[in-house]
Amino acid sequence: MRRALICLMLPMLCGCAAVPPVAPGPIIAADGRTIAEGALIDALSRAPVVVLGEVHDNPVHHARQAWIVERLEPGGLAFEMIPSASEEGIAVYLAQGGRRREIGPAIGWDRLGWPDWKLYAPIVEAAPDAYIAGGGVSRVDIRLAMADGAAGAYGTGATRLGLDRPLDPAIRAEIEDEMVVSHCNKLPRGVAAEMVEAQRLRDARLAAATGRAFANGKGRAAVLITGNGHARTDRGVPAYLRLAAPELTVLSVGMIESTPGGDPAATAGELPFDFVWFSPPAERGDPCAVFR
Repeated sequence: MRRALICLMLPMLCGCAAVPPVAPGPIIAADGRTIAEGALIDALSRAPVVVLGEVHDNPVHHARQAWIVERLEPGGLAFEMIPSASEEGIAVYLAQGGRRREIGPAIGWDRLGWPDWKLYAPIVEAAPDAYIAGGGVSRVDIRLAMADGAAGAYGTGATRLGLDRPLDPAIRAEIEDEMVVSHCNKLPRGVAAEMVEAQRLRDARLAAATGRAFANGKGRAAVLITGNGHARTDRGVPAYLRLAAPELTVLSVGMIESTPGGDPAATAGELPFDFVWFSPPAERGDPCAVFR
C-alpha cells in the first residue's frame, strides 16, 4: 500500500502505474471473517482464476478492480464489456504498438452502451502485458438464445457446460424474479423467462473468455471483470468454469453497494461470493424513471 501511494505521488520517479487509491470499506470472507485488503490480495494471489464483480456505474468498484489487478499481475484479462468479436483485433492492435489506454476508442466503446471508458482504462493499464479476452455476446446471439435456448446459441461445447440441461425450476424462477425487479417490475414474465436463456449464454461465453485469458496468460493467473450477477459462485461464471475446467481454483469478489444502517457481515453471509467488498452507493438518478 505504501509503495502504491508513493507511486501515485511520484509516478515519474518510480515508473509504476497510476492506479487510484482504494476507498475504504469492509471486506467480508465467505466464512464471515472481516479481513484487510492485504489478506484479500494474499488469498486471491493463490488462485489461477479471479472473478471481480462490479456495479457498472460505480467508480469505486473500477478503482478497486484496477488496484487488485495491479497487485495480482495477471497474464490474462477478460471483460464482459468487450465483444468477443473484438478480441483478435485487440491482439493485433497491441502487437502493432497500440496503447492500452486507447483500446476503448479503438473498438468503438462509445457505441457499446457501457459507462465511460475512462473507468475501465486503468484496469487494462494495471496489467501491462496481459492478454485481453472479450466475453461480450452479440445481439444476434442474444436473440437466438431467447428464441431457441442457450445451448443452440452457444454451439459446440454447450453440452460440456450443461447448457443442454434445463435449469432447476427454483433457480429459473429466482433468475426470472431478478430480471423483473431489475427492470422496475415492468418486464413481462414471459420475456423474463426468455432472458434467463440469454443470461445462461452470457455466463457460458464469459467462462470461455476467461479460459482464453488463462490459456494465453504465459502461465500466470487470469482475471475476469464483470457485473456482480455474473460473478456469483452459485450460478454465474464460476459455476460454468467449474464444469469447463474443474482443475482450476476460481475465487470471486462481489463489489456490493452498502445499505445505510445495514449489517455488512449479515448481508455478506447471504451473498454467493468468496469475498464481498462493500462500498457506498454511487450517485445516480432514478433508474426507473425511463419506464415511467
